[in-house]
Amino acid sequence: MKWLDEAVSTGDATTPAHASRTAILDAIRADRTGPVSVRLLQLSRCDDAFVRREVMDLLSSAGGGHPWPEAVEAGLARLTDPDEEVRRRAASFVVRAGSRDVALKALGELIDPVVRTTLAARLGGSVAHLLDDPLASIRFLAHLETLKVAPREQWPALDGALLVEALEAARHLDDTGRRWGRVLYGLGREQHAYALVARLLDDPATRDIGAGLAREACHDWRAAPVELLPPLVRHCGQGISPAMADALTTVSISEAAMRAHGALMATIPFTPYPRARRPSGSPPPYDSATAAAVLRARPVDTGRLRHAPEIFGALLDTGPLTFRQAAQLYNLTFKRPGRMQAVCAPMWLRHAGPTALARLLALMTPHLGDYGIGEYYSEGLARMGRHAVPALPSLTALIDRRTRIPVNDSTRDGETMLDERLLAAAIDARRAILADATP
Repeated sequence: MKWLDEAVSTGDATTPAHASRTAILDAIRADRTGPVSVRLLQLSRCDDAFVRREVMDLLSSAGGGHPWPEAVEAGLARLTDPDEEVRRRAASFVVRAGSRDVALKALGELIDPVVRTTLAARLGGSVAHLLDDPLASIRFLAHLETLKVAPREQWPALDGALLVEALEAARHLDDTGRRWGRVLYGLGREQHAYALVARLLDDPATRDIGAGLAREACHDWRAAPVELLPPLVRHCGQGISPAMADALTTVSISEAAMRAHGALMATIPFTPYPRARRPSGSPPPYDSATAAAVLRARPVDTGRLRHAPEIFGALLDTGPLTFRQAAQLYNLTFKRPGRMQAVCAPMWLRHAGPTALARLLALMTPHLGDYGIGEYYSEGLARMGRHAVPALPSLTALIDRRTRIPVNDSTRDGETMLDERLLAAAIDARRAILADATP
């Protein structure tokens, strides 16, 4: 097992996609009593705290499938580890791998606030009854869980209880404001969230909690950055704390917020979120002869074609497509959803005429909110101009939604940026269609 010991001690075993990590996890899932599994549990008692942390992470990653009582026992033993980070990771693992009863029993027996808070945060609704727990962080979590399902008339009392507990809870509970914001979002309490942010920002003691809640609100609601940028800037004080910097970064992603309050942002020593730009560069020029030559070299069932709009545009500018060229464009347009379909749809409209419009729009409008390709579909509709008027309700629905479009990125800021890009593309498309449709 020397290779295993080395992989864990160097951190390779917890490096995504590393060969040793894959080998370890595959071996554990294949045999919970095999030599790799046995050795990993032995390493959970290693003298090196780094190794113990890595083992807890590996055990969590290997979760699922059949129960593994020996691993749960190893995790329970680490709940009293001398290293705080080991205790945190062990608590997370115990909830994930053990039964709720096991985790609740540990929560009731232990006194370490770090472990108890981590257990409670992972247990979710199972701690809703602990409203009178001695630890503020657990009372806060219990009130949050209660608020999730409480009738509207109980909201004010629960809001007040959360305000009372928030500051002390934040000593042991990471991302107190973010957790609070997620619950408010789930309840659709947008205006309540803005009012609560303002109240928390007003008090220097709870300012970072307010910043965390503000950041979460900006991740969830499109109007939040415009609403919250002014109070965030106003309460920066002499310096900008990490929590405030994170909130300001998220706020600055919003183009609407920067248009409305960019001058205000410029009054503080802060660099806004960097905006990624698409690679620029002009496509090579095509005339009908060079365009035809490109298509002759491609198979009829081609699935991709760089500069397709320019190539087919050059041919359509001089006359109708040949049967083979039309077949190529048809395959590019209708074979599969994606960027190529979006950029070729306007070309097919030019070729086939208005009779193809309904079919094209039926292909395009369902993808406007797709975070990977939605921008291209909006741009395709913009190029269709007045012909895309029937797509305006779909564009307007995307533009008018108050919440962010659910997308998938490695960070919440990245997801917010993706929504902003989809929104901007839809706004540009609607503007172009209306401009072309206006006599």
